[in-house]
Amino acid sequence: MPEGKANPKGFYPEIIEVGIVSVKNQQIEEQFSSYVKPNKFPLLTERCKTFLQISQNKIDQGMTFSELLAVLNDYNNGSSTTVITWGNMDMKVLRHNCQMSSEEFPFTGKFRDLSMEYKKFFGDRNQTGLWKAVEEYGKKATGKHHRALDDALTTYNLFKLVEEDKRYLQKPSPTTIGDRIDLSKVLNKYAT
Repeated sequence: MPEGKANPKGFYPEIIEVGIVSVKNQQIEEQFSSYVKPNKFPLLTERCKTFLQISQNKIDQGMTFSELLAVLNDYNNGSSTTVITWGNMDMKVLRHNCQMSSEEFPFTGKFRDLSMEYKKFFGDRNQTGLWKAVEEYGKKATGKHHRALDDALTTYNLFKLVEEDKRYLQKPSPTTIGDRIDLSKVLNKYAT
């Protein structure tokens, strides 16, 4: 985040923290969290440190962007991987950071922007923030706002709630006469 409204020459957002919740068969299989050292702008602005409640020291001890890509590649299982984010900014910044570093984008599967699904599902005009969406469900978010792993866990919990509502609202198949009447009793009565 630049200090003021003016961006420094050549400025672009860089990933400084990653949080991953890996889920298979509706169960959390693994969690990963790390700080990431920015390549182009290694010193955080005061605005960034205050907004994210993060210290320069933590960032300086973080992994490199190349190390992050190696971790992300481990989570990529080709077309069977679906990456779910709240908003599209994380993937945009990751793609741009890969381009600026001349690195390959680590994911080849599907992407789902849960914030857009939430917006369409509830008919909202504007995109709802992650923590506000959780509160609208009457739940509490996990941990601290704008912490990568906490936001990833909150996104997963919200994903489960939205998916449950979608299943609930699906039209069931029409009732058949066999669903209404236990034909085995009728057949047994006339079988003797």
